[in-house]
Amino acid sequence: MKEKYIKIENLSVSEKLLNFVNKELLPGTKIKQNAFWKGFSKYVHELAPKNKKLLETREKLQKKIDDWHKETKGKNINIKKYTKFLKKIGYLKNVGAKFKIETKNVDREISKIAGPQLVVPVMNARYSLNAANARWGSLYNALYGTDVISESNGAERGKKYNYIRGEKVIKYARKFLDENVPLQKGSWKDILEMPKVEKNQLNLKLKNPKQFKGYNKKLNNLSSLLFVNNNLHIDVKFDPSQTLGGLKDKAGIYDIILESAITSIMDHEDSVAAVDAKEKVHGYKNWLGLMKGDLEYIGEKNGKKLLRKLNTDREYVSSKGNKIKLHGRALMLNRNVGHLMTNPSILLKDGSEIPEGIMDAFITTAAAIHDFKNKKNSRTNSFYIVKPKMHGPDEVAFTNLIFEKVEKVLNLKKYTIKIGIMDEERRTTVNLKECIRAVKNRVVFINTGFLDRTGDEIHTSMEAGPMIKKGDMKSSKWINAYEDNNVDIGLECGFSGVGQIGKGMWAAPDKMADMMLQKINHPKSGANCAWVPSPTAATLHAIHYHQVNVFSKHKKLKNRTKAKISEIITIPIADRPNWSLEEITKELENNAQGILGYVVRWIDQGVGCSKVPDINNIGLMEDRATLRISSQHIANWLHHGICSKKQVLETMKKMAQIVDKQNIRDPDLKGYASYKRMSDDFGESIAFKTACELVFLGRNQPSGYTEPLLHLNRLIKKN
Repeated sequence: MKEKYIKIENLSVSEKLLNFVNKELLPGTKIKQNAFWKGFSKYVHELAPKNKKLLETREKLQKKIDDWHKETKGKNINIKKYTKFLKKIGYLKNVGAKFKIETKNVDREISKIAGPQLVVPVMNARYSLNAANARWGSLYNALYGTDVISESNGAERGKKYNYIRGEKVIKYARKFLDENVPLQKGSWKDILEMPKVEKNQLNLKLKNPKQFKGYNKKLNNLSSLLFVNNNLHIDVKFDPSQTLGGLKDKAGIYDIILESAITSIMDHEDSVAAVDAKEKVHGYKNWLGLMKGDLEYIGEKNGKKLLRKLNTDREYVSSKGNKIKLHGRALMLNRNVGHLMTNPSILLKDGSEIPEGIMDAFITTAAAIHDFKNKKNSRTNSFYIVKPKMHGPDEVAFTNLIFEKVEKVLNLKKYTIKIGIMDEERRTTVNLKECIRAVKNRVVFINTGFLDRTGDEIHTSMEAGPMIKKGDMKSSKWINAYEDNNVDIGLECGFSGVGQIGKGMWAAPDKMADMMLQKINHPKSGANCAWVPSPTAATLHAIHYHQVNVFSKHKKLKNRTKAKISEIITIPIADRPNWSLEEITKELENNAQGILGYVVRWIDQGVGCSKVPDINNIGLMEDRATLRISSQHIANWLHHGICSKKQVLETMKKMAQIVDKQNIRDPDLKGYASYKRMSDDFGESIAFKTACELVFLGRNQPSGYTEPLLHLNRLIKKN
């Protein structure tokens, strides 16, 4: 459908967006329509040319790097000479004097509490509400419903309650209490009657009495005990009448509720498909509903209608007898889009599309003003924007300029808007300290993103040679140095106790046992937050932050040997790319299946993030980052002759048939009713065409990004 535009202040604004801003967004903010559009237009027209210039700089630097690799082809890369070259062209900046970040009015969830961070697509109201409400989660449910509890010895999961499995859950939970809220003597599993609280004092003697924070009673009987460990709360629930599948707990414990997703990122970027005004407004509306507190979702579960809305705060009686409140929701951050993409929702006076990231900044911030009145999200009247895909200090400084203009138009105090820097582009990694310096008064977050970062690593060094296999990247020299550098620089710049040092996503939501074994490495590495794909994963990952005191860890890590830039810029090219045909085929099939599985949902269904089956039928949470690394990897191998175009095309067709079979069985796609098979007609399938273009045109895509091709073909599909 053709967009209908309304002229206002040298802008052509989509009627859908204009109505949303004027009738829903601005009312209640004290910002008048005329003032908003006048200021918005003024600064957008000022900022857009700067945005364009920065993107041109990316391309100029990339050409210089490409040319350097072409000139030195066949020679071993001399790191000293390479470093000198990167400094000469302005890619690698000189490091300035020591400094500490000076960000004020930061909420405790970011500054003082280490814990899981849940990331969800804001366009999905159910996911968004679940994420906001994932601040608290049932440990019993998380254990019973996942593979953390083994199905051996009769403990299988099924429709009916399994007593043996239930006993395993209780045993695990009691062990958790013993480890994190230990008693002076004995074990939680030995408690044979309900504890008592009299005169606000608990009759259980704890090793650390200060861990007892409060309680609740129902009909004069104890209903919950509240404890704290490593700044995270544990709510032990009691009710002697409750049964677990018919079994009564002798202590009256029927669940343990853990403080879980301390923060959540509502994502407008990699996990959504928003290519026009209708889709952008949909995402903005959901975000506005979260900020107003009135977002609701009516779904269905087991044949019954289910209303989802935002949780209220939790109340307890403290150990001193006064009432205490705990936040019922995760602190919500908002991920805007980066500097690259434009959007047809608004056209500038020259007819060009608005830079999407600038539009996001104005509109998502205006929505946040609604929360400043009720303080249900930020208690400090701060608004947190996670900014992805910035290349180096100049682009970070530009984001700071955008936020300054937004604050002016919306009559907000300077530095109201806080920034989270996604450290997921090579030029940001090697200049991280200077990136932070550019926003030292508003930065609250730095986070590594392995997949996007690898995609940029491949694209930046495309001409250097064929890259190692994708699975080998995680053990390569550069990736380990990159992860360590993020923590090192964060600590050096004073993030501990002020902001978040984050780590990336656990992508396999059905593999929780593996997550429990591996993801503890994130808090051990010094990360005071790390990404999870679901509320259940948040509850389980919270256990790691009970096991590791991250802030104590920071003190030790400050003294370690710092990661070296020379290792970060070590390019992961294969020394001897003499893989067998079988190895090459396997790598191509893995990459192609991942690309197709994601793209077909994006193009045909408008789904930006979902649990996509991989080549082994394991569901992985996929977004554009996984697409970027896979498409760039094949493009690199094509460029260096590891495989041929014919070979890749045959592989794409073969994998399309497999993806079709996987998706036909997917209940979320309702089988044949909504899913169109790519393999029925490869020439007619826009999704298949897009997947192929991402590979065959991959070298020419700006920084290896997938958005331009995805957006173009999604619009073709829609229209």
